[in-house]
Amino acid sequence: MHRDTSSCNTYNYGDAQYWDARYVQEGGSFDWYQRYTALRPFVRKYVPTSSRVLMVGCGNAVMSEDMVKDGYEDIMNIDISSVAIDMMGRKYENTPQLKYMQMDVRNMSFFPDESVDSVIDKGTLDSLMCSTDAPINSAQMLTEVSRVLKPGGIYMLITYGDPTVRMPHLSRPVYKWKTVLYIIPRPGFVRPGSFSLTTKSYSEPVPTTEEGLLPADFVLEDPDSHFIYVCKKMDETEPSNMPIFPLTNNVF
Repeated sequence: MHRDTSSCNTYNYGDAQYWDARYVQEGGSFDWYQRYTALRPFVRKYVPTSSRVLMVGCGNAVMSEDMVKDGYEDIMNIDISSVAIDMMGRKYENTPQLKYMQMDVRNMSFFPDESVDSVIDKGTLDSLMCSTDAPINSAQMLTEVSRVLKPGGIYMLITYGDPTVRMPHLSRPVYKWKTVLYIIPRPGFVRPGSFSLTTKSYSEPVPTTEEGLLPADFVLEDPDSHFIYVCKKMDETEPSNMPIFPLTNNVF
């Protein structure tokens, strides 16, 4: 199996030293892909404000701060970079709704089984997809995410990866996830031939095939769209109806 290298470069995004050096150099704050204002309709639909939320790979993003302003009460933020965690912990030391802890998402043994209501991932799985030993790293992460989620809990993945490279991972029966897909354009996207920002509504789920893929005639309005996978952890007695989409040598 090979890595999903569609948006990868020569950096090892799975390495703590890379991120430590980057956060020391850049400082400030940066939100990958989308800001909370664009993601709010999906977060509010699937994640109650009373949820115990786990933000994986939080970096120095302000999304958690924006969620607190929107009424969220308990957000645990983790990142592999101790530099980012120290920085953010100091910044929000007087915001009791936000907690920060240095942690590798591939080993979240600090959290008991089924102890989290929702997990939000904005680019962290993507980083591991670009890392050395990507197949192992991504499986370790997703296994941990499934383990800490309560039955009925939500794993919300915001990613550049379309279903051909993400569904082989998300559809593994061991996770017990039922997945709904949304697609939104990159920030500032303007339709070709238009002088205004797109006003199309993206609040409805995208229909997919039985294999979890986009229909053959589906056209992305923005070729660089972001994909939002809302994965609900089903109860043991509740069938997931998730198609089994095995990993092959052609997709990763």
